[in-house]
Amino acid sequence: KLNKLRPITSIRYFLVGSNHAETKYRVLKIDRTEPTDLVVIDDKHVYTQQEVRELLGRLDLGNRTKIGQKGSSGLSRAVSAFGVVGFVRFLEGYYIVLITKRRKMADIGGHAIYKIEDTNMIYIPNDTVRITHPDEARYLRIFQNVDLSSNFYFSYSYDLSHSLQYNLTILRMPLEILKTETIQTRPESFDIFEDEGLTAQGGSGVFGICSEPYKKYVWNGQLLDVVKNTVHHDWLLYVIHGFCGQSKLLIYGRPVHVTLIARRSSKFSGTRFLKRGANSEGDVANEVETEQILCDASVMSFSAGSYSSYVQVRGSVPLYWSQDISTMIPKPPITLDQADPFAHIAALHFDQMLQRFGSPIIILNLVKEREKRKHERILSEELVGAVTYLNQFLPPEHAIVYIPWDMAKYTKSKLCNVLDRLNVIAESVVKRTGFFVNRPDSYCSILRPDEKWNELGGFVVPTGRLQTGVLRTNCVDCLDRTNTAQFMVGKCALAYQLYSLGLIDKPNLQFDTDAVRLFEELYEDHGDTLSLQYGGSQLVHRVKTYRKIAPWTQHSKDIMQTLSRYYSNAFSDADRQDSINLFLGVFQPAEGKPHLWELPTDFYLHHKNTMSLSQTRRSYTYWWTQGVLNHLPLPYDEVTCTENRRKLIVKKFHKYEEEIDIHNEFFRPYELSSFDDTFCLAMTNSVRDFMPKNVGIDPSPFTVRKPEETGKSVVGNKSNREETVLQRKTAASAPPPPSEEAASSSSEDDSGTDKEDEGAVSQRSTPVKMTDTSDNVKITEIVLALFDLYFYPLLLHRFVQLGQNQHKQDKSSQQLCSKHHLDGVINIIHISSFSQDNIYEVQPPKVDKKSIDIFHAHIQAGRGTMQPLIKEDILMYREYIRNRYM
Repeated sequence: KLNKLRPITSIRYFLVGSNHAETKYRVLKIDRTEPTDLVVIDDKHVYTQQEVRELLGRLDLGNRTKIGQKGSSGLSRAVSAFGVVGFVRFLEGYYIVLITKRRKMADIGGHAIYKIEDTNMIYIPNDTVRITHPDEARYLRIFQNVDLSSNFYFSYSYDLSHSLQYNLTILRMPLEILKTETIQTRPESFDIFEDEGLTAQGGSGVFGICSEPYKKYVWNGQLLDVVKNTVHHDWLLYVIHGFCGQSKLLIYGRPVHVTLIARRSSKFSGTRFLKRGANSEGDVANEVETEQILCDASVMSFSAGSYSSYVQVRGSVPLYWSQDISTMIPKPPITLDQADPFAHIAALHFDQMLQRFGSPIIILNLVKEREKRKHERILSEELVGAVTYLNQFLPPEHAIVYIPWDMAKYTKSKLCNVLDRLNVIAESVVKRTGFFVNRPDSYCSILRPDEKWNELGGFVVPTGRLQTGVLRTNCVDCLDRTNTAQFMVGKCALAYQLYSLGLIDKPNLQFDTDAVRLFEELYEDHGDTLSLQYGGSQLVHRVKTYRKIAPWTQHSKDIMQTLSRYYSNAFSDADRQDSINLFLGVFQPAEGKPHLWELPTDFYLHHKNTMSLSQTRRSYTYWWTQGVLNHLPLPYDEVTCTENRRKLIVKKFHKYEEEIDIHNEFFRPYELSSFDDTFCLAMTNSVRDFMPKNVGIDPSPFTVRKPEETGKSVVGNKSNREETVLQRKTAASAPPPPSEEAASSSSEDDSGTDKEDEGAVSQRSTPVKMTDTSDNVKITEIVLALFDLYFYPLLLHRFVQLGQNQHKQDKSSQQLCSKHHLDGVINIIHISSFSQDNIYEVQPPKVDKKSIDIFHAHIQAGRGTMQPLIKEDILMYREYIRNRYM
């Protein structure tokens, strides 16, 4: 959290940042007397709350217009914010971009992921030194056309630019390596207890790792480069663009969070017809990495919890090709701009993928194969030639796999089922790549092995499984067909993920189940959002369209989306492209250069070889980066080597420091919380939103149900429609629900203690509109009725069934008050001979001696007899005092 303060003297800005508990602070000083340069001073010191109050008090006193005059304040608050996006300069001085509103979108292992809701740009130089330029205002408007409140995400403690597999892999680095890599820095805060030597006790150190972000998926990297080497890394907040959604899947009351994160590449980024193919460095247009994360929400820590993820990629065909939009026709002809007989561009692209994902790289090409007039087939023929050329130099076991499939042809056929064919492809792909899971195979999968599970690929390690390789899906636009294909692959991977966590007995998921409906809704929101960003409209063809169960009104909606996409491509894409080029730093304004709006094309901005020739030429045969093949099928970025260790910042923390205390970070015990504002209760829920009302004795989210039995349709068929209006809206089209907004205040005393509003609501939650004044009472009654209807009968009936299975005794022999009956209740007969694999097993609790001693000490303390404190208790108390009050 940031508190922005401005002196009346207009000489400098002070940027005061704090942690969530507001016990530790950092201060940045920004000079306002430089008209064109950025001067930022960071003393790298960690202040306590008392110290920062004294510092601001001295600054206020020293900057008053008249010494001793109480009415004139020397320091005033300019804005409160939640993070710094970066610094940017056009033709005048620098601006600072601040996040002023945020909304929580997901939670992974106790790490919150936020969506930017609003930003504020503040001009740094004061009016006395400002040098005006007539074109500054136009550049500012172009820059602000990139709507930062539209699908930009950040996290304070989780690296969104990397996959979960990468983030958890570096956490498992050997301790010996961490000790050698630990940075030697001076103490950043004063330890009042260091004279007693308590902090040097053995076993109290915890190693923290901070990795460099993956630059391809960071969108504000250029904005932070100007201060990257000047300020502490805690100030650097990296932002990704794409999609983030999270839903809760309840399996007999056990919460499982399904998260979908899409990272859009910032390289060769742009709009539909203006960015096609690849640039000279192998970066392709519309490249998006989609990761689905499954976690058992009952345990949130990365070390003790169960987490699984699967990654797949979409992107334009990696060739030099384009489409001429000057003809104003819906489908401009495809032209190959340059001949590439040695597949140089494709080699650069697949080399990047081998480094990040390992092998095999599987290409699923969905473009048309048979056409009356050669159009899409041009791309297929060139791509086949490039893959064939590159494969002849790779080892056969690591060769690029090419799967062509004309999806449009199968869709038109009445005899073929598109999704059945995609399901076969998905099964073969997931079996080859495997998926990531951070725990070893379950005991039940060893006792009852599944044929499909035994054929699963990937890389098995003692701590779980690693995904090796990735599926790369493309059509022409990489929108409609690609999203459906990715959904089918994701659905297949989701079944394996659930099976690996012991949540289903076979790695299969059927359509029309609550789990698949929840996952399909996530993917539709994901597809609509990505389609709006690249194509200018939502999806035209959805999963229901290819299942051929879409309602008759869907055809008219598809026509409207097609027209919207055509209008956006024809009239607004050029302006959007200019904004993206300016925001990403592809074009940097300067005196004497042509302005951005004067350029006839941006081709040379994205292709660096047009401005200068490379001094070194890559080999036509050994086209991969040195060292990549030595570690395949593992990705080179995840192996432990000297080059990768240089990307890590390792620091030793004390085990009681708040920075590594996940419990305090997540639950905020020092703040007043409300259940109504809790994110995990507001997200989409499989029981509330998808389970039918008349579920009977089958509450499983894996049971096939009729389409009219879903929870949404039951609520929608209420007789009194005027009371409750429920309407699902996608992430791209829904109006923004209440978000966190930084509170502004000019009070000097509470400058460091403003509490943030945690009114976080799921982006995909269902808005409710009520008509009379008794709405709150009615909503409460409906929720209580649904709770009583769904949970109490199900739990009671379920446990009655368990009791019948476990106590097959004659009723006449049961005495309610007899000791024999109590013994029978405790000594329950196991259903299975394998106690570790028996989820219905009930055993008496086992309490160790340490817990018994703690309990007895608690009883004695209640009677007034206090036990002497051990050194560990004294250390914990003093760490609490130091962090909280000192």
